[in-house]
Parts: sequence; C-alpha cells; structure tokens
Amino acid sequence: MAPDRLYFSHDDEANELLARDGLALLLGFVLDQQVTVQKAFAGPRELERRLGVPLDAADLASQNPDELERVFAERPALHRYPGAMAKRTQELCRAIVSDYGGLAERVWTEAESGPELRRRLLALPGIGDMKARSLLAVVGKRLGVRPPGWEEVAPQHPTLGDVDSPEALEAYQAAKRAYKAGLRA
Repeated sequence: MAPDRLYFSHDDEANELLARDGLALLLGFVLDQQVTVQKAFAGPRELERRLGVPLDAADLASQNPDELERVFAERPALHRYPGAMAKRTQELCRAIVSDYGGLAERVWTEAESGPELRRRLLALPGIGDMKARSLLAVVGKRLGVRPPGWEEVAPQHPTLGDVDSPEALEAYQAAKRAYKAGLRA
C-alpha cells in the first residue's frame, strides 16, 4: 500500500503530491541536482501552483518553452538553473507522453522485472544511474512496486527509499553529509 506522503520536502502539500502523482515524483528527481532535496521535491507542487492546474505530462510537453522557462524563473526561482530545468522538464514529459501515454506511473507499474524497471528509469531524460537507483528504492520500499528481480537491482545502501518521516529525511541527509566529508578527508 502506497503512503499518503513522501517526506522529501518541508511542504506537506508537496509531500502528498509526490506520493500520489508519479509525474511529480519523477520531476522531483529531475530537479534534484545542485539544490537541496527539499527544494527539488517541493518543485513539482510549486510548478503546479504557478501553472494553476494539476501536473499533466502532455500539457507540460507542449508548453511554449519560453513561457515554461518564465514560470521556472519566477521569483523565487523553482531551481538554481531555471532555463535548463524547464527544458529538462519538457524532455521528461515528452518521453512520458511518447513512451507511456502520458502516465508516469506506467514506468514502474508495467515493468515486468527489476532489470526492466531499471532500464526504463535510465531511459528517461534527466535520470542517470544514481537517480535510477534511488528511484528503484522509492518505488519498491515506499510505493510497494517490486517486480520480480527488484531485489537484484535495488540499492543496498541508504537512499530516499528509506525516508519515511521528516526525522528520517534529516537523518538520511546527515549521514550523506558525513559520508561526503569522509570522502573529502
């Protein structure tokens, strides 16, 4: 059973949206670079607020690129790099429309195996290996979608898939900072 929230931001509405809307979840992962996790995953809900309509892959894919960039750049900007992220958002949405009929959840609900789910995630614009591994963990551990062979491709290290509360997010981020500090030392 899927949770009613994914605790990846400080915005309760954003957390609820992430749990119920696959496109919001994927967009959060796309935005998760060079900004805090909380800012990245609050982004889909803020985008929805600014557009005044629920997120829709076909609508976002067909938006005027300049207008979408303007929405991303509106203060406070949705991302540190609003132009690049508006473009990446459209690329992701175009892939969701062309490959999954506009329904982002189909990326994981129709995967017949863990390795196929991994391939599907890696084929999405803006999703590289690290994000795919974290998405595998979130989809399996938080959303309960574990196709056969999921265990073989799921990460064995802590990820956002282990975050089930605001406190768990803080602990995850503290551990990640400590790990990175250790690498630098």
